[in-house]
Amino acid sequence: ARQGVAPVFSIGALLVVLTLIALAVERAPNGEWQLLASADMSHILPFRWPRVLAALGAGLLLGAAGFLLQRLTGNEMASPEILGVSSGATFAMAVALFVSGVPSLATVTASAALGAALVLGLILFLSRRSGFQPERMLLAGIALSALLDAVIGVLSAAGDPRALQLLSWLTGAGFAAEPVSTLVSLALAALGIIAALCLVRWLDIFQLGAVTAQELGVPLGLARVLLLALVAGTTAVATPLVGPLTFVGFIAPNLVRLLGLRHSGTALLSSALAGAAILVTADWVA
Repeated sequence: ARQGVAPVFSIGALLVVLTLIALAVERAPNGEWQLLASADMSHILPFRWPRVLAALGAGLLLGAAGFLLQRLTGNEMASPEILGVSSGATFAMAVALFVSGVPSLATVTASAALGAALVLGLILFLSRRSGFQPERMLLAGIALSALLDAVIGVLSAAGDPRALQLLSWLTGAGFAAEPVSTLVSLALAALGIIAALCLVRWLDIFQLGAVTAQELGVPLGLARVLLLALVAGTTAVATPLVGPLTFVGFIAPNLVRLLGLRHSGTALLSSALAGAAILVTADWVA
């Protein structure tokens, strides 16, 4: 665990540097790079900092969600979109858009949470007979994700003007970057990571296999449900911020794994910070 502290601080320091760059470094009208002038800060930063911190908060959430799902399933290829939760959240957001016309951010967030919860409930219902085995849950999630993605595709191609906003969400361009929502997402990211850190003992034991974990006293059914609920909740909060860009939940834990981190606590924190660094950098470059 001590060996993993240095990478956590290193990734955290890198994230701070990248965030400052995203806030202060820009392209001039002639195409040259420049620092944001002090005279322009009062005009530019109110538009820029919510978007940057929204990307940071979503990256924290998705990096943590991806790590939890990979450790729970024992599958390094697992990511939040495979579970179908992000598709459920996106579908609910699309329904809210077409029903209410111009939904508020609170309506979008509530719809995303409801859609994610419904998909998670359906996955748990379909997997209950198998004792919530990860393989069954992933297969159910893939099937539901394919179905919902097909419906979302039909809605986005319907020719309705509101489909343009839906396409913006689907491409990750529709950042819901408002100061209040950004700060709330950061607070929820902190709560989600703290909740995940409370379960690191289970995550470490899961590496030994289901049989060994059960013999060591881990309540497999309860542990799987709690971890899946945490993955669904963090993904649902991140989706309204950056759209269905949950692939970062696959990338960040695998990058951290290359650093040799094995302890769940340090690997979880590193994955969350790496996810935030990826999204902040991607949005700045874009």
